Amino acid sequence: MRHGVYNTPFTPPPIHSPTPSPTPLNFNPKTTNTASAVTSGHNMLVSVFLALFLPCAGMSAVFIVYICLLWYTANNQPEIRLPVKTVTEKGLSSSELEKLPKVTGKELVLGTECAVCLDDIESEQVARMVPGCNHGFHLECADTWLTKRPVCPVCRARLDAQLFSAPPPPAQENNTC
Repeated sequence: MRHGVYNTPFTPPPIHSPTPSPTPLNFNPKTTNTASAVTSGHNMLVSVFLALFLPCAGMSAVFIVYICLLWYTANNQPEIRLPVKTVTEKGLSSSELEKLPKVTGKELVLGTECAVCLDDIESEQVARMVPGCNHGFHLECADTWLTKRPVCPVCRARLDAQLFSAPPPPAQENNTC
């Protein structure tokens, strides 16, 4: 006896096996194993099919409902008539443009920036001045703008037909007033 421990031989616990279940009278091991394998394989196939098919079928149903709603709303909208902007005026003709004054950039009164292209008008560059408001623009910019609409690009002053039909004002003779 060493240090108070008894030396007894070790015996493992007994191994108990489960008791077999009673077998039916017409038991055939070949057919039972095959039938259970087919049944479990069939169950697995059904599970995989349902796992893949049901989400696809559900998404397809949602998509079909969405398409039907789009078709319904597109075909049952009340017809909205948008106001059509009528073209009531045209721009100036080339003969009317020639009657407008041409000046150089240094003769402009209200600044040397072209409001159409936002570039500066050089001092020796030819510019067109709109009569009445005296705004100046590059010759090409003014002609392009005024052929589309007969208004000043800056202040929207209308260029009346009187400007083109009236004779030029008489030259004043050394009047100091």
